[in-house]
This record gives sequence, C-alpha cells and structure tokens, in this order.
Amino acid sequence: MIAPPLSLYIHIPWCVQKCPYCDFNSHGQKADLPEKAYIAHLLDDLANDVSLVGNRHVHSIFIGGGTPSLFSAEGIATLLHGVAQRVNLAPDAEITLEANPGTLETDRFPGFVAAGVNRISIGVQSFQGDKLKRLGRIHDSTQALNAVGFARAAGLRSFNLDLMHGLPEQSLTDAMSDLDLAIAQHPPHLSWYQLTIEPNTQFASKPPRLPEDEVLWDIQQQGHDKLTAAGYQQYEISAYSQAGMQCQHNLNYWRFGDYLGIGCGAHGKITLPEKGQIFRTVKVKHPKGYMDLARPYIDEQWHIGADDLPFEFMMNRLRLTEPCPKQDYAAFTGLKLSQFGLADKIAKAVDSGLLLEDTDSWQVSELGRRYLNNLLETLV
Repeated sequence: MIAPPLSLYIHIPWCVQKCPYCDFNSHGQKADLPEKAYIAHLLDDLANDVSLVGNRHVHSIFIGGGTPSLFSAEGIATLLHGVAQRVNLAPDAEITLEANPGTLETDRFPGFVAAGVNRISIGVQSFQGDKLKRLGRIHDSTQALNAVGFARAAGLRSFNLDLMHGLPEQSLTDAMSDLDLAIAQHPPHLSWYQLTIEPNTQFASKPPRLPEDEVLWDIQQQGHDKLTAAGYQQYEISAYSQAGMQCQHNLNYWRFGDYLGIGCGAHGKITLPEKGQIFRTVKVKHPKGYMDLARPYIDEQWHIGADDLPFEFMMNRLRLTEPCPKQDYAAFTGLKLSQFGLADKIAKAVDSGLLLEDTDSWQVSELGRRYLNNLLETLV
C-alpha cells in the first residue's frame, strides 16, 4: 500500500438561502457571518489534522459550501495564507472556490485571485428565469452571464460552470437552450448533471413534476453529442472539459486519492501505509457545535474495513471514463484481486459488457456508463 496524492477540502456552510433541492450541509444566512472566527477555527482544525499527513504535498484545494464567495477576499486571503503555513502546498496547486453569480460575489473575483484562488466554480444551474425561480436561485440569467465575464477577466487558470438538467417541467428544448448558452461562453470546464430528489430536502417533502425518463434520456444523449461536437471531453459521469482542463481536485477524489476535510461536516480520507490502514473522518456538522471550544472538531472517525475496500475503490474509480490501471488497485488498497471475490465480480461485469479489460487496465464501457448502477451492483 502506498499513499496516493493528497488534497484539501474546506467547507464554508453559509448561503443566502437554502435551495429546495440542496442536501449539502448548508445554512441560510440569518445574521452577519462570523467570518474571522470561523476562519480561525478552520485553521485550528487543519493544524490538528496535519499530523495525519506529515510532510506530504497538498496538490489541490477546494473551498466549497454553502456559498464561500460570501466571505470577503481578505478573509479568503487570510485562510489560504494560514493553510500555506500549515501544510506543504505544491507550487502549482489548483485552488478552487465556489461562487454564486450574484453581483456582490462577482465583484470580489479579482480579490479572490489576488488571495491565491486560481479556479472558480460558478453555480449557474440554469439561464432561464422560471427554472431559476423554481430552483430557489436568487440570480437571473444576466447576472449569470456577467459572472462568466468577470471570471474570464480575473486572470484565473480556469473556471467551471455548474449546469443542471432534468429540472421541474423542463423540456428537451429548454435543456438544450441552457446548454447552448453555456457552451457559447466557452468555459474551460462544465459540470452538467441531472437534478435528483434527495431525502430531507424541500423537494423531497413536496416533489416537483420532473421530466419523464424518455425525455431525460434524450436530454442526456443530445446534450452529450452537443458537448462533444463543441470540443468538450467527458472525463467523469457529469463533468466535461476542454482538453487538459479537468478539475484536478475532483480527479483525485475519483482516483481514490486522499483528502483532508476541514470545516462544518467536512469529510476526509487518509491512508496510513505504515499501518496498512485507510480511515475516514467527519467533522462536527453545525456551525455552533463546530465553533464550540469545549468539543473536538472531529465528530466521527473510522477505519475502512478490508472487505469494504474493493467496492469503495471501484465505486469511485469507475465514475471516470479514463482507463483504471490495475496496479492502482493494489497500490491504493493493499489488496489482491483474488481477495473478497473481486476478480470473479470483474469477470462477470466484463462478460456482461459493462466493463472493458485488457492486460493493464479496466475501463467502463459505453453500456456501463449508461447503466452504471448495474455495473456497481455487479461489483458489490
């Protein structure tokens, strides 16, 4: 077993208001944000976790939420400066910050770049006013397009547009119109994913009318063809990029890399090769509890059992369209294919046409991408 590449996830939980589809750990802003206090806790949290990774390089940082762009550029600068003092940050590290297209946040883009951010992910979701209203979004299409202009002018290494499909009452024409407008902005990266109804959300308690399965399939197929024709490469189930512009942070997740997670409810995964162990951490979820000096930041911590590792590895790795080197399995899990019946399960998936195999690698087939859940069920 070896230690895979290492990333850092930072969670900022506040947003202007909670969207009805959102099941992330986010909290609507009800008062002034405790920006300085929360950043101090984030850095203390990180200092406690540093012993887990020693002098390993951190290759990417992702500041997610919530809406991290609600924090000031000065606050983000303080945060990133503190991170650089506590971890061994790679000189070319990708540093992403999530942002909403509101006027206040986009005005801060140049300050975020000066603070060290080199990639911004803009939560557009749709360019159509009725769909944005239904999703509980507080921006309009003009603000979304302006945000793209600000991102392009800010001197970033890259930027991403988040776009959803399968929205309430969305037609194929609606979905393709959104995608056409997104492509016309020439973003280096596009996250294009289907809305799903998650438990414990407003949509779960009052489900909206979503497109029929046949419409969803047409949206996915025509959208994929449209993106491919425009020069975008699908490298993950719901992620497309121009050549060489994949999100390095997300690639590390799906390649079964390690990551520290700091902030409210943040998840982490750490490999300890000397002990032959991989464990996960979850931080205290609510801001009040997280910033309570009388309790630790870690809420849960557990080792991944050896019998769970084969599926966990495959569940992550097979989201990617690229081949998975067979050597990565042994290197990152410390297991042999013969253990826990994985070799037989892979053979079954190959026979079913869901998985491709050669001497050195596995790769999800086109059929497997369409029926990914079936593929994963084969490997349980």
